Amino acid sequence: MKNHMKIEFLSVSQNESLARISVAAFISQMNPTMDELTDIKTVVSEAVTNAIIHGYEDKPDQTVTLECAMEDEQIEIVIKDNGIGMTDIEQAREPLFTSKPEWERSGMGFTIMENFMDRVEIKSDEGEGTTIRMVKQLTSTRALAN
Repeated sequence: MKNHMKIEFLSVSQNESLARISVAAFISQMNPTMDELTDIKTVVSEAVTNAIIHGYEDKPDQTVTLECAMEDEQIEIVIKDNGIGMTDIEQAREPLFTSKPEWERSGMGFTIMENFMDRVEIKSDEGEGTTIRMVKQLTSTRALAN
């Protein structure tokens, strides 16, 4: 069975926890393991934080879109901003790279996403924003009865 959700929220750091909890609640019907749930919550946190801090440069009046879909044992998460975009996606994917070194950011967001998910796709256009699509195949789905 395929199921889908979509939410939009303002680009304020407090909404990072809203995004993380929303995805966790949504995918709970697939009964993921605790490790899978932790990984998914972590990547959502990283992607939303990137949108707020890097995409919108901490401007609180912008919108972040979060979509989550699940089918069989697969989870797909899409996080989108309409911010400044990236000029060099490959550089942004490098471990320890950050566009905000003065903020003491670790530069490990994309590395974490790529390590915790099976597939990470990044689309970004300068001045138009960034879309991060992440896919994870759950290892031991025990779907809850309806």
